[in-house]
Amino acid sequence: MAESETIIHKAPENQEKIRLDLYISKMGLGLSRSQAQKLIENSCVLINGNSVKPHYLIKAKDEIQVLFPKKETTKVIPENIPLEIYFEDEYLLVVNKPAGMVVHPAPGNYSGTLVNALLYHCGDLSSMGGRQRPGIVHRLDKDTSGLLMVAKTNEVHRQLAKQLERRTLNRKYLTVVWGKIERKEGTIEVPIGRYAFDRKKMAVTPFASREAITNFHLQEEFDVATLLELKLLTGRTHQIRVHLAHYGHPVVGDPTYGGRKRSLIFEFPKNLHTRAAQLMDLASRQVLHAGIVGFVHPVSGEYLEFSSPLPEDIKKVLEFLRAGAR
Repeated sequence: MAESETIIHKAPENQEKIRLDLYISKMGLGLSRSQAQKLIENSCVLINGNSVKPHYLIKAKDEIQVLFPKKETTKVIPENIPLEIYFEDEYLLVVNKPAGMVVHPAPGNYSGTLVNALLYHCGDLSSMGGRQRPGIVHRLDKDTSGLLMVAKTNEVHRQLAKQLERRTLNRKYLTVVWGKIERKEGTIEVPIGRYAFDRKKMAVTPFASREAITNFHLQEEFDVATLLELKLLTGRTHQIRVHLAHYGHPVVGDPTYGGRKRSLIFEFPKNLHTRAAQLMDLASRQVLHAGIVGFVHPVSGEYLEFSSPLPEDIKKVLEFLRAGAR
């Protein structure tokens, strides 16, 4: 069998008997029942070290091992895709990623990514991120726009990663969140880990989580929303979106963490229901933009800082909100 990722789970002491394939589909691994059955039939699921059939009945204290064979790495093909480059020298780049562009290839997105474009433009990038993520020091979600650093050499990648780890990078974001914020500024410091029932989502949890710190500062307040500036001190997956949803103010337009729930409309006074509905319809993606990135150049030692203006779709959201305040 190919090298695999293995998940080990122990059934609780009060576990009632249930079919193995059904149990695995409910473990929060992102597997359907048919996918679980295929893994079991391919001996990728072991109960107490032994292969069993899908109809095996799970008992209390059974140890379940689920093996996910690693797939062959697909070669990343350079593609002639336009890039908005804010800075470039022989060591690194700073690029402005548009909303809708995936940063690196992954299942379902093997072309049209930022990495495909970078390989065409640069030829060589640092190899520290692996074959699928060459040069990528930090990432932005597909529907988040803004600035990213990209390393051309491994040593520059290491030095930028150290700045990230030591929290000396200056990364600031602008976002519009639902509702009014009680405080003008503050810090959200709660750990983030994988959501137990969906491996594609993150959540605030004490289990298998990592420290996550986000500073926020109120920029403008509107009738149904608030414009915030945020500074990341850590870089967890979906950190800003998860933290703000946990704080009770999901990012407007965020489909994953509550920013597109129609029920939000009815949390406002009746006279604002139409305004809230219009805002929800206007925001075609999560209203989140990485506007500033600052760092010490690993070779020259010079501090560099770059600022990206808000894209047109976020400008329209703010125009709508400001018009309602007049």
